[in-house]
Amino acid sequence: MDLKLTGRRALVTGATGGLGEATVKLLAAEGAAVVVHGRDAERAEKVAQEVRAAGGTATVALGDLADDRAAADVAQAAMAHGPVDILVNNAGFYRHLSWTEASPDEWRDTYNVNVVSGVRMIQHLVPAMRERGWGRVITIGGGLASQPMSSHPQYNATLAARHNLAVSLARELKGTGVTSNVVSPGAILVEATQELVTALGPVRGWGHTWDEIHDRAVEALIPNDQGRFGRPDEVAAAVGYLCGDQAQYVSGATIRVDGGLVRSAF
Repeated sequence: MDLKLTGRRALVTGATGGLGEATVKLLAAEGAAVVVHGRDAERAEKVAQEVRAAGGTATVALGDLADDRAAADVAQAAMAHGPVDILVNNAGFYRHLSWTEASPDEWRDTYNVNVVSGVRMIQHLVPAMRERGWGRVITIGGGLASQPMSSHPQYNATLAARHNLAVSLARELKGTGVTSNVVSPGAILVEATQELVTALGPVRGWGHTWDEIHDRAVEALIPNDQGRFGRPDEVAAAVGYLCGDQAQYVSGATIRVDGGLVRSAF
C-alpha cells in the first residue's frame, strides 16, 4: 500500500529502539522525512544513519520531554528542516513496582513522562498542523489502559490517560483535517521483554532456553489468539496506516495490535 507520505515530515518520540525505531524506519520507507527523537545521541544517530543507508531522510532531535524547556527545544529541532506533519507520541517508561512500592513521587514522575510529555509535544506541534489543514497525531497506548494488572499501577493509569487524551484531542480537532488516534500494543517482543521473560523462565518452571520458555510464558502471561508475542514492525504497520491518506476518516479510534489479548468487542 502506498501511504502517500512523500513530502510529509514525521517526528517519532522515543525512536532509538523497540517500537519507536520500527515506526521511524517504516515511515521513512514510505517516503516521509523522519525525525528520530531520543535522549542518547549515539543511539539516535545510529538509527538515523540506518534510515539514510536504506535511502530515507532522517534527522535527530535530542532532549528529555519531561522537561518544559527541553521539550520545546526538541520541537524546534524537529521543525528545523520543515514543518512536522505527523507526531507519534511513543516515548514512555515504567518501573515494575507493586502498589506498596509505587510512592506518590513515582506516580507523579510516571505521569509527567508518560502523559504530560506527550501533551507538551501536541501543544508545540499541532497548532501548525491545524493551520495547514492536515496532520496526524498517533498515541501509543496499551491494553493495560482498559485491563490493568495489579502490578505497576502507576503505569497502568498513565496508559488510560494516554488513550483518553487522544480521543479528547480528536474532538478538539473536529473539521481541521488533523486526526488523533491510538495504537494499542499488547506484549511486543523487544529486547527488554525477552530479557525479562527469559529471567522469569527458570523461576516459574518454564525452562531455561527461549524455545523452552516462549509458549509457556505466552500462556501464563499473555494468553492471546495468535499464541505468541507481537513484533515491533506489526505495531509500526498500524501506525503507518493511520498516517496515510486512506485513514483520513479514522479519528478518535484505537487500533489494538495484541493478538486478541484484550477480549472486548469495543
